[in-house]
Amino acid sequence: MENIYLAKQPILDRNKDLVAYELFFRANDQDESAGFENGLSATANVIVNAYGNLGIQNVLGQQRGFININKELIKSDLVSLLPNKHVVLEISSSEEIDEEFITLCTELKKSGYQFAVAGVTAINENMRRILPLVNIVKIDVSGLSKEALTNLVNQMKPWPVLLLAEKVESHELANQCMGIGFEMFQGYFYAKPENISGKRADPAKLSLLQLLTLVMSDSDIEEIDREFKRQPGLSYNLMRMVNSVACGLPQKVNSIKQSIMLLGRKQLQRWIQLLLYTTENSGNSESMDNALLKTAAARGKLMELVAKAERPHDKNYHERAFMVGILSLLDAVLGIEMQQIIDKLGIPEEMSQALLTHEGRLGQELKLVEATEAGEVKTIQSSLQELGFLSLEELTRLELESLSWVNRIGEAAN
Repeated sequence: MENIYLAKQPILDRNKDLVAYELFFRANDQDESAGFENGLSATANVIVNAYGNLGIQNVLGQQRGFININKELIKSDLVSLLPNKHVVLEISSSEEIDEEFITLCTELKKSGYQFAVAGVTAINENMRRILPLVNIVKIDVSGLSKEALTNLVNQMKPWPVLLLAEKVESHELANQCMGIGFEMFQGYFYAKPENISGKRADPAKLSLLQLLTLVMSDSDIEEIDREFKRQPGLSYNLMRMVNSVACGLPQKVNSIKQSIMLLGRKQLQRWIQLLLYTTENSGNSESMDNALLKTAAARGKLMELVAKAERPHDKNYHERAFMVGILSLLDAVLGIEMQQIIDKLGIPEEMSQALLTHEGRLGQELKLVEATEAGEVKTIQSSLQELGFLSLEELTRLELESLSWVNRIGEAAN
């Protein structure tokens, strides 16, 4: 069977919650750009792969998908294959907007389709013709000064459109766009496009991050329960796991709320952290065959054991150390800057320093653990000397203990 590929990039709201994806054509799973000459062919591939091969629920979940269109595509009637509740039809600001194009778009608008116009940097006559039909304006914020951006946003006020900042690639630019009044955001600062291949999509990691935020922020069980119910697959896995470890109970666990209460917040938090590293491509979202998951789990456990060796009675410190270890690989997994993860989760200063700059006591311990993984003997020796409470022999013993723990949870999960 021929491999099929697609990419999607998250679109977030002002609370950094996922609201949509933009879908892109990919020729293979290594592509980082579309790499096509024919726009109609590329979009046709996106439609066929998303709806026919991969399954739209696997690709988008409950979110809408932004799909690039042009006049040629609309005239081909391919758009009629797309359910209007699933898509936003995205027109390039460079597209020539003539009367025929306006007529075609007007008919689609009457049929319930929504439109976005992308790559906007100014309002010209071309733009003025299409704006009455548009729901969302995607402004390319990468090359505009703050003054030019503010002026452009003000010029948009006569039209009842939502403003989306695209190509947001720094924390400073994200804050600037937030202050100006954009409602939606897209760009490498939040996440790079994620390549999808095969028959199933990667899990909704941003949804997991939202769930982790709720658990860490001491949200009430009702709110956590509601979030789980939005993700049926995750709910099933949670109850399956709780039932497998609670076999001494007189009856099976049959509700999310009961599962959360039995598992406890600490274990629930750890389970979600580990799930962030899993992929559905293995066919099992809890699979411990994932190399990155094993590394994250081992790193978190070794951090915890090192922290216990330093402060045997400080359980909060042990937990912070475990979290630093687990979270230290999350930026690579999500394609999001570490600073954004820290902001999203409300991580304390001591942990933030460790994750961003390897400073502070936890930062020194993270540096030691990373050096241990990489076998960097000189760094290990200097880190042990700086910390001053652990010998090389003791570190080796703790490393073996952490790997044994990873193997045990791997057996339980599989």
